[in-house]
Amino acid sequence: MRIGGIGACGLSLSHLMPQGTALAREGLQDQIRASAGRAKSCIVLFLMGGPPQHSTWDPKPDAPQEVRGQIGSIPTIVPGVHYGELMPKLAMRADRLAVLRAVSTNDNAHSSSGYYMLTGRPHAPMNAENVNPGAPNDWPNWGALLQRLSPPARGLPTSVRLPHHIFNTDGSTWPGQDGGMLGRPADPWLFRCAPASPDYRIAEFQLPEDISLGRLSLRRDLVRTMERPLSAANEVSIAKAFGEQQQRAYDVLSSATSRGAFDLSSESVETRLRYGTTQFGQSCLLARRLIEADVKLVQVNWYRGPDEPTDNPCWDSHTNETHRLKNVLIPPTDDAVSALLDDLADRGLLEETLVVCMSEFGRSPRMNLSGGRDHWGAVFSIALAGGGIQGGTVYGASDEIGAFPKSGRVGPEDLTATILHCLGIAPETLFHDLQGRPHAVTNGQVIQSILA
Repeated sequence: MRIGGIGACGLSLSHLMPQGTALAREGLQDQIRASAGRAKSCIVLFLMGGPPQHSTWDPKPDAPQEVRGQIGSIPTIVPGVHYGELMPKLAMRADRLAVLRAVSTNDNAHSSSGYYMLTGRPHAPMNAENVNPGAPNDWPNWGALLQRLSPPARGLPTSVRLPHHIFNTDGSTWPGQDGGMLGRPADPWLFRCAPASPDYRIAEFQLPEDISLGRLSLRRDLVRTMERPLSAANEVSIAKAFGEQQQRAYDVLSSATSRGAFDLSSESVETRLRYGTTQFGQSCLLARRLIEADVKLVQVNWYRGPDEPTDNPCWDSHTNETHRLKNVLIPPTDDAVSALLDDLADRGLLEETLVVCMSEFGRSPRMNLSGGRDHWGAVFSIALAGGGIQGGTVYGASDEIGAFPKSGRVGPEDLTATILHCLGIAPETLFHDLQGRPHAVTNGQVIQSILA
């Protein structure tokens, strides 16, 4: 027992459970100010790499060939609004979507622009690639803020990331994916998985074969016995934090609801096929199940497998863009996102679930000599639906070649304010970091024009 610690008792979730203890904040309380938001939960679909706005949400059919590319445009169900021609299903659901066509970070590096988009705070310095998490770029992301401001009572956490974290080709982890200045306990839980694979499983929910739930309960009693001397040794704060993590682990492992949320085999074959057989599609289905299990925010990152090409991985289409868009990227996204919207609507969940389809930036207005587009943070598009969003709307516009904002520019801080507002948290809400310093959750402005 002394060597194995809590792991010997079958209560370890070391791969996803935030470690360490929070600094005591006696006398300091976060000041949560409510907004009139309708959403109870949020699903963030992060298309890492940067989709080209010209071939998705903001086609430019009248631009020169080197700008508009090989992907044409099609009318949507909303009069006067066009999407890229590879998105026919989403075009028929445009009445549920609000598209922001003038989002801008002015940052052309994946890592730093991604940090800005996921936190609402610009990275210092900007245009910095292959950077890792750490001060001074330690603002908490949306999931961490919710984890702090809306902690769950039992079971699954407030915020979850899947099927893996976001990283660059050199293995560097993007900043902006964790609790930052709030400490590790605020980190959104990370579930590493491949939900479309035949051997899909969540290792953290698999008890050893020789440990039943009954034996797990007996081991939990043993842990409580072991905790008493620690508490008596004048280390109450450490014991309390450690005990809370033990209890969370026990709740997850012993809860049929928590474990069942990850069981995709309980879905019909028809439903699974509607989402698509890709890792991204099945991750979107998994996100819906987690929302039904009362997780407040689920971030689905585009799956980056070991077979991704090095010159244009994921949506980072520096080369051969047309082939990638037609055969790998857009059709699976069209299937998965449209299925998610339909599924939520059919279950009566869309009005209370905010869906955000986004990325770290867009692509350059002109094709390069390799048949691709390069990084472009000056202007790009994202889409939102459900959760108090006015569908059938387009806010902002890029210029004639999709290079710069023409009207209605939206910064990441404004997106942050809008998402938190929809989730019932006002922008002026205050939280305290580990040193007790107060901070407003965002300095952005809510985009009133897209609210229902």
